[in-house]
Amino acid sequence: MKGYKHIVECHCILPQFRNSKNAPWHKFIVFSIIDDGDTVIPKHAKCNNCGVVHNVFDIGKSEVLQGQETGAVMEIDDVKVMMPDSLSRMLTTYNCDVATWENTLFVLQNNVFPSSIVLERKEDGGIISGKILDMKGYNMYSIRPYSGKVEI
Repeated sequence: MKGYKHIVECHCILPQFRNSKNAPWHKFIVFSIIDDGDTVIPKHAKCNNCGVVHNVFDIGKSEVLQGQETGAVMEIDDVKVMMPDSLSRMLTTYNCDVATWENTLFVLQNNVFPSSIVLERKEDGGIISGKILDMKGYNMYSIRPYSGKVEI
């Protein structure tokens, strides 16, 4: 098994684009588990803009679930109770999204060490920078900064 953060598209528009012609659909990051047969294990994820629940069934692919309850969706508080306090505080400090929390939990529960997880990413003037969580073992992790040019 392996885990993968990827982007799915919703049918909503961010508020700053509502009055724009040809406004882009909102996209958000989800974490999916891929089984040993290279098949994505379907899951439900909630759009971080409009709250609609999606059935994520492949990398980059989802469908909106009309009228679905959000109880079937993993929330940060659900993940938080399953990991060490120090790691939980770190992810809270960086205001990480639920996909990053799920990715971190997957690494812990499946002993996928070493692993690196992006905690923070910013782009400014063609330069990307941020922080990466390097996980070397269950209680062995550190944060390192990164920076570089955007490559197209």
